[in-house]
Amino acid sequence: MGPKVVVIGGGPAGSIAAALLARQGARVKVLERAHFPRYHIGESVATSCRSIIELAGALEKVSERGYQVKEGLLLRWGGEQDWVVDWPEIFGTGAQTSWQVDRADFDDVLLKHAASQGAEVVEGAQVRKVLFEDGRAVGVEWDRQGTTLTEHADYVIDASGRAGLLSAKHFHDRVPHDVFRNVAVWGYYQGGSLLPRTPRGGINVISSPEGWYWVIPLKDDEFSVGFVTHQDHFLRRKQKYPDMEQLFLETVQESETVRDLVAPGTYRPGVRVEQDFSYAAESFCGPGYFLTGDSACFLDPLLSTGVHLAMYSGMLAAASILSVHDGDVEETEARAFFESLYRNAYGRMFSMVAGFYEQYRGKATYFWLAQRLARGRYPELVRRHDTETPFRSAPDSLAFAAITSGAADMDDASRAGGSRPISGQVLAAQVAQRAMEGDQYDTTTGLHLVTEPRLGVRRTPQPAENAPA
Repeated sequence: MGPKVVVIGGGPAGSIAAALLARQGARVKVLERAHFPRYHIGESVATSCRSIIELAGALEKVSERGYQVKEGLLLRWGGEQDWVVDWPEIFGTGAQTSWQVDRADFDDVLLKHAASQGAEVVEGAQVRKVLFEDGRAVGVEWDRQGTTLTEHADYVIDASGRAGLLSAKHFHDRVPHDVFRNVAVWGYYQGGSLLPRTPRGGINVISSPEGWYWVIPLKDDEFSVGFVTHQDHFLRRKQKYPDMEQLFLETVQESETVRDLVAPGTYRPGVRVEQDFSYAAESFCGPGYFLTGDSACFLDPLLSTGVHLAMYSGMLAAASILSVHDGDVEETEARAFFESLYRNAYGRMFSMVAGFYEQYRGKATYFWLAQRLARGRYPELVRRHDTETPFRSAPDSLAFAAITSGAADMDDASRAGGSRPISGQVLAAQVAQRAMEGDQYDTTTGLHLVTEPRLGVRRTPQPAENAPA
C-alpha cells in the first residue's frame, strides 16, 4: 500500500505533487480552500513546466485548451536596444515551447487531472493547522461547511501559497526580502500589440525610471498589462490619484512604449494590486512535511519564476516521498535532497532577479551574470578553470535562457555527487528531455532524480578513482 499524503492547496504545486503521487499508488487527499476555477495571477509559464506537466500525464489536457503558445521574451531594459530571448533560435527548432495561460482555467485543468489520477480532491476545505507528534507532521485539522475534521497522514505537503500555513502561521520563520519590497498593479485589455521582434507569444518586459512593466499576450487577443515598483514609489504615487483604476491607467500612459502597445486595445475595468510578495522560509521541509511553491518562497513577477518553482518543488516533494516509501533512501536524505535542490533553484533565481533590480545595466552584464550562476552546469558556457571568459562557441544568451526558462533547474548540476560532468555538447534545449530520463543531480546530497521506471530519488554512482573527467 502506498503512503498516505495530505496536500494543502490545489494550485500548480499541489496539483502536480498530487498527480505524480497518485499515479504511483500513493493515497492522496488534496484539501483546497477555494472552489475552482478561481482567479490567480502568474500567466507566463516557463518551458520547464511543460516537461513536468507531461511527466504528470496532463500535457494533452493542457495543450488542447488553446492557450497562447510562448517562445521566449523581449526586454526593453534600461534604455538599451531591445534584446530578444528567442527559445527556438537559442536552443534549436526542436526546443520545447510553453504557454501564456488563463490561470483560473489552467489551475482548474491541473486540479481535475490530479483527481482523474486517483487523488481525492476536496474543495471548500479550510485547513486550520498541521498536526504534530514528537516533532513530526502526522496530519491536519480542517473545516468544511462548519464541521471540523481531522485527517491523519504519513506526509503533509504544504502547497497553501502565500498563506503559508506552516512557514507563516506555524513556525513563523518566513523572512521577507527588503530588496524586493515591491508592489504590482495590473489590468487587462481586449486587443493590443507586442514590440517588433518579439518571439511568438513572448512576454514584453519594459523598464521605467521607477520600475518595470509587463505586457503578456493571452488567447483570444487579450493582454495582461502590469506595472511593478518599490512600495515607497507606489505609496507616493497612490496619494496622487483617487483610486487604483486611475493610478493604473495614468501609469500605463507614462510609458510611451506601453501606451503604444495597448493603443489598439480596449481597457477592461478591474484593477488588481499585489504587494509584499518576496520572502523565503528558513526551512523548506522537516519530519513528515514539505513546503512547495509559494508556501516556501517567492521572488517577484520579473522573469516569471512562480509557476516554475511551484511545479518544480511539487515534483521534488513527490519524488522524495516515493523514494522513502520504496526504501531507496532514508527520509533524512530525501529531505536534504529536496531542501538542497529547491533552495538552489530559488537562490539562482534570486541572484538573477536581484541583478536586474540592482541597477539598469546592459544585456551583456545580465548574460555574464547568468553564465556565472550556471558555472559547473553548462561546461560549454564557462571554462572549467577560474576565469570569467565564456567559450565563444556558445550563444551569449544560452545561460540566461536556461535559467529564466527553468531549464537550468531541470538539469541542476553537471556533476553527479562530484563525479564526471555531463557532456559539454548537451545544450539547454535537451535539458527537459534529460530530466524526463532521470538526469537531474544534487551535488550536495549525492542523490539524483529519476523518472523511469518510477519517479523517485536514487543514489548517484561514484566513479572509479581514476576515471577520466
